[in-house]
Amino acid sequence: MESDGFFQPAGEAVVKFNSNRNPDKDLPMNPLKGKSIVSLRDLSTDLLLLIIKKAAEVKKGMHEGCLAGKVLATLFFEPSTRTRLSFESAMRKMGGEVIGFTGTKFTSIEKGENLIDTIRVVSGYCDVIVMRHPLEGSARLASEVSSVPVINGGDGANQHPTQTFLDLFTISEYFGGFENLKVAFLGDLKYGRTVHSLAYALSMFGSKLYFVSPEILRFPDDLKEEVQQNGSEIFEFNDVEDVETEIDVLYVTRIQKERFGDIQEYRKVAGSYRVTPETVEKLGGKAIIMHPLPRVNEISPEVDKLENAIYFKQAHNGIFVRSALLGLVLGRINV
Repeated sequence: MESDGFFQPAGEAVVKFNSNRNPDKDLPMNPLKGKSIVSLRDLSTDLLLLIIKKAAEVKKGMHEGCLAGKVLATLFFEPSTRTRLSFESAMRKMGGEVIGFTGTKFTSIEKGENLIDTIRVVSGYCDVIVMRHPLEGSARLASEVSSVPVINGGDGANQHPTQTFLDLFTISEYFGGFENLKVAFLGDLKYGRTVHSLAYALSMFGSKLYFVSPEILRFPDDLKEEVQQNGSEIFEFNDVEDVETEIDVLYVTRIQKERFGDIQEYRKVAGSYRVTPETVEKLGGKAIIMHPLPRVNEISPEVDKLENAIYFKQAHNGIFVRSALLGLVLGRINV
């Protein structure tokens, strides 16, 4: 099933820096240098393919040490494991340094400092910021007041673009492209920012999208309209067994308790779905099973043993993708 990757080797030399040269000098310009990464709507298909291409190069061992002398600030106002740690790992593996916080307990935010002032101060301490915040639109606001690029690590139920980059990269390793792929999304499609971002990105390439969720967790109508305007066909179902076609990707999400204002509403849908090996077989048996993690009980542990259950590989690809993205945004990777 697995291919050698979406792109052929680019043939560029490994970029290594030393104290006798300026690593920012003489590198070809790239369209992401100095840019904030807030939403998929700010990016073209060419830019998405560029990120995927550079991630493939990083995975092959290229661009080692290219972030030497750079500092990343990770500002996580919400809990995170994979996004925060993979960004920090990516920065350090590429030679850079990391500062930041998780939670606000020991920060000036506890004294009443607002987000704008926090960003203005922190942007003077670093070269790039990765931020996760519970409020939709917070990443856009931060990018407008920051003196350095801001990368959105998730803003409420809105967007999670870097998760989408690693999802696209992972899919490309298996299928070599996205056109006419049949991708089914299962679970919380209303609040799931990973679903919102990935569905939008796949629609830019013409994938066919299958949305499976409880009625109260349907994919939002405004986003559905955007996806259709991009040219993707949409099919909606209440139960995954109603998807009467062989799909290529099953993207599973947990039902997010923290997004519900009413705990009773959450309890009505908690545990609505559970993917088992039998579920995979009913969908054709060949679909790769993806999940942005963390999972609760929506995927049976027995599924982990299947060759096409790739959610842990998906998570590990975050290091390569986020390394490439940091290198591009900081102007340290060739285009």
